[in-house]
Amino acid sequence: MSKQIQPLKFENYASFAAEMDTRDSLGNFRDKFYIPKQPNGEEVIYLTGNSLGLQPKSTRNYIEQELKDWENLGVEGHFHAKNPWLPYHEFLTEQMANIVGAKPIEVVVMNSLTVNLHLLMVSFYRPTRERYKIVIEAGAFPSDQYAVESQIKFHGFEIENSLIELTPREGENCLRTEDIAQTIFENGDSIALILLGGVNYYTGQAFNMRRITEIGHKIGAVVGFDLAHAAGSIELKLHDWNVDFAAWCSYKYLNAGPGGIAGVFVHERHASSFNLPRFAGWWGHDKETRFLMDKQFMPIKGAEGWQLSNPPIFQLAALKASLDIFEEAGMQNLIEKSKKLTGYLEFLLGEINDERISVITPPNPDERGCQLSIRVKNSDKNLFNKITKRGVIADWREPDVIRVAPVPLYNSLADVFCFAEILKDSLS
Repeated sequence: MSKQIQPLKFENYASFAAEMDTRDSLGNFRDKFYIPKQPNGEEVIYLTGNSLGLQPKSTRNYIEQELKDWENLGVEGHFHAKNPWLPYHEFLTEQMANIVGAKPIEVVVMNSLTVNLHLLMVSFYRPTRERYKIVIEAGAFPSDQYAVESQIKFHGFEIENSLIELTPREGENCLRTEDIAQTIFENGDSIALILLGGVNYYTGQAFNMRRITEIGHKIGAVVGFDLAHAAGSIELKLHDWNVDFAAWCSYKYLNAGPGGIAGVFVHERHASSFNLPRFAGWWGHDKETRFLMDKQFMPIKGAEGWQLSNPPIFQLAALKASLDIFEEAGMQNLIEKSKKLTGYLEFLLGEINDERISVITPPNPDERGCQLSIRVKNSDKNLFNKITKRGVIADWREPDVIRVAPVPLYNSLADVFCFAEILKDSLS
């Protein structure tokens, strides 16, 4: 009989946080990142990796290698650089596939997030007169709203009749899986596409992607996810969950830098679906015949076939620097530490016990990412301004939420404790 692991008992002491940090097997990874400093020279308490991840110290060397090869080789760098540019994006494929739970053939790094969502919807949103609706959460990131609404209009349908927006129950902040299921079944014959965020940017809720995909397929719909706040944050098994497609950015938890190159997943069962409509570009063309310059487009099998242009090498280099760190740390180790960080943060916020703040993120660690969203009564941004002046870099989202994201690669329990103390002082 296996020994049952007892949950960690948290304590509201700086010494407890410090002691736990000394036992952290990932604690040394913090030294691999630049931590911004306050004017007085002290490090800030950086808790907004869900908006922009910190810069790995190795990033400069990765980019400078490509600058050096460009300097010395010119165009020959495509073939003779230390990391040849022609196949450079392939150097990231397996590592990225491991992060999202996919096979290498199902993943490609390209473009930016919303561009990729549009390219994927060209192929996977194929409305008919009978089946034309898109399901999205009402509180989706605005860019996703803009994208799906413009796709609906592009196909000649009206938003009012074609967009199903999922809303929580009265008095609740998050969506229940059973309510999502009910809405899907009630509209089953008319739904063409279900497109949700893997983790909702505002509440921090992680959706049950496996179950939602299962339900969507049962009624004949295509199911995709925006993983901007999920990739590098939670355990993903896109292949096993049978998700049709997904897209994500890399500048949040994946630390690729502002505007970093994004990623795409297309399930293996669509790998040879060359009859799917798609916007074509020469980097998605068969590699063996690409440079024969024939006008007949022959897509690569798998996710690579959705590429348009040759990728930006410096952005790939920046992302590669971070993915190498992820590989060294191990995704499962990061997830375990993440749950410890958010659990401790939740505990400390409960210890404050002030009616002016409340956590709207699900209490179940398996139903959230690296983030807790703190709702501030009366939308009072003064509290956020106070903690900012005290050296906390968090994130305000209208109308009334402070998003706090302790990232396991570079945050510690001491960071979480210091944040809670500053928040408590600012409230008093």
